[in-house]
Amino acid sequence: MGSRVAAALIRRGRYLASSLLTPRLPRSALAPAPPHRVGSASSSCGGGGGGSCLLPPRSGPAGAFSYASRFGNFHAFRSLAPKAMFGQCTRRMSTTATALNSTVASGAANSGFKLLVTKGAHVQKAVGIWLFGCAAWVFSLVILGGITRLTRSGLSMTDWKFTGEIPPMTDEAWQLEFEKYKQSPEYKRVNKGMSLEDFKFIYWMEYAHRMWGRALGFVFAGPFAYFIARGYVTRQLGIRLSALFALGGAQGLIGWWMVKSGLEEPTSEYVQPRVSPYRLATHLTSAFIIYCGILWTALSVVMPDPPTGSMSWVNGAAKIRKLAIPVSAVVGITAISGAFVAGNDAGHAYNSFPKMGDSWIPEDVFSMEPFVRNFFENTSTVQLNHRILAATTLLSVGGLWLAARKIDMHPAVKSLIGSTLGMAALQVTLGISTLLTYVPTSLGSAHQAGALTLLSLTILLVHTLRRPSPARLKSIATAVKST
Repeated sequence: MGSRVAAALIRRGRYLASSLLTPRLPRSALAPAPPHRVGSASSSCGGGGGGSCLLPPRSGPAGAFSYASRFGNFHAFRSLAPKAMFGQCTRRMSTTATALNSTVASGAANSGFKLLVTKGAHVQKAVGIWLFGCAAWVFSLVILGGITRLTRSGLSMTDWKFTGEIPPMTDEAWQLEFEKYKQSPEYKRVNKGMSLEDFKFIYWMEYAHRMWGRALGFVFAGPFAYFIARGYVTRQLGIRLSALFALGGAQGLIGWWMVKSGLEEPTSEYVQPRVSPYRLATHLTSAFIIYCGILWTALSVVMPDPPTGSMSWVNGAAKIRKLAIPVSAVVGITAISGAFVAGNDAGHAYNSFPKMGDSWIPEDVFSMEPFVRNFFENTSTVQLNHRILAATTLLSVGGLWLAARKIDMHPAVKSLIGSTLGMAALQVTLGISTLLTYVPTSLGSAHQAGALTLLSLTILLVHTLRRPSPARLKSIATAVKST
């Protein structure tokens, strides 16, 4: 019994001594729970020794008392230690947090979620805006090229320099350019007797088209070089954009190769001078590839993963994707067939609808030899082919829309499919109106803009229907299990 009393007195004395040595704390300091020390050196704040980092405190009354005692000991120790020591510990804790964030980002990348840019969301936004701006520039360049063709301005400049040239500024310079044009087949057979003022108009149209394309090179190359120098662009994105830039440079050469075909004497005196439909189709197809490549890349930068909400929506998107890819291919083929319509001036023949003149199918659709030439050089066949492809496009997009109604998908995807159907119907309406009114410049350019807009919607649709990354699929599966 005496030993128990002695032990109790000793414990009481130790408690009083501790109360005297420990600074008195405010009540608010007793609320938090006790911190735990991490014993391993890898998790210590100082990297080893006695400077262990603190983990979240335990809850409970005992934990509160323990925290108060350690809080007091910490302040007592702080009064003895130099301030530089705590500043160094804080800096090391900050470095550890930065390394932890980097590790998390690396883990996300290793799990399948990859970004095309580095340095954070602000860089992602800047690169995205730049790429969307370049895509819009290409869009406007295609429309300007269409207007140049519709106004028959493309053959007004009879020479070409890769670096460009200063336009005529004096009457003598204008007269010199006009004399060059007078030697061309187009002037002799189509524009004979044209005034100098009329020549200035078509010259400025072609000059604007060429210089607008060269300006795009600077708009693309300048920021691209800056982003590479700052390390904002990943290797994958750098290679892709370099290929697009090289194709853009080659586009100028393709354009001159096309124009040069129109400066040659036609094979027959009854044929009007015009560029080769094959070269025109090559020039337009190259422009479409550049536009679609930049647009797809811009979407990949700002939307590295498609929108998802549940596994049901993911599975629905996978089903629609199998239909959307061939539909987008039909849209692209129809747009390219329009280049052969323009190259053969097929829009000025059979200006009636739905029949082509007095018949559904003209008699001379297969009059050329070899047989395959009819699809690219025969005016009747080229226009019939474009009509059939346009109808196929509208029916394909309509079928895609009907299929999407029966499938559980993200509402944004369904809305996008509806917009694509509406644009397809508008594009067919523009095409018929252009044909019936003998291809005026306004409707012709609107029809070309409609083709590129419809192609843009299909690109956006296919991009949105991509399969999510493994990281996103894993997070969806984890969320389903937790519920």
